[in-house]
Amino acid sequence: MANNTISLRSLLEKEKLNDINFLDWLQNLRIVLKQERKDYVIEGAVPNDPGPNAPRANKDKFKKHMDDMLDVGCLMLATMTPELQKQYEDMVAYEMIQNLKDIYEGQARQERYETSKALFQCKMSEGSPVGAHVIKMMGYIQTLEKLGFALNDELAIDVVLQSLPNSFSQFILNFNMNELRRPCHNY
Repeated sequence: MANNTISLRSLLEKEKLNDINFLDWLQNLRIVLKQERKDYVIEGAVPNDPGPNAPRANKDKFKKHMDDMLDVGCLMLATMTPELQKQYEDMVAYEMIQNLKDIYEGQARQERYETSKALFQCKMSEGSPVGAHVIKMMGYIQTLEKLGFALNDELAIDVVLQSLPNSFSQFILNFNMNELRRPCHNY
């Protein structure tokens, strides 16, 4: 890694992957890999070897993927408990992630439940700052998206609008009326 780039690897060094922190560990791993531009390694299966007669560019791309996969796999292993290291030492990064997701799916399910519950029960108190309330709700919506359960934009807006107190009823009406007129201007 270049000397002028701040390493985020300390995020992963704070707490090794264990039986209860998979989602936090995975989020930190994604942050680190995104910064290092290696996140693609855990997102897709290992590519096929292009073979000896393939164009040089294909061979170079394959070699880079294999090198990055080795780096990511070692990073993942280094940030696991010794028990998990033994389990995963013979797997490549993508296979590790897929297996870990299968094992810890229950944690993700529980987090999704808790996050959606907080989102749908979120109600702004009369007189509270709107900005802080909307930021809080957007955090819940983004968390659901990271867990693989994204709300479409219209539903996300509806949920936020429904969380506002009655004093915002005129604003909500105006907002909805203006949104309904907007597509007509495109014709």
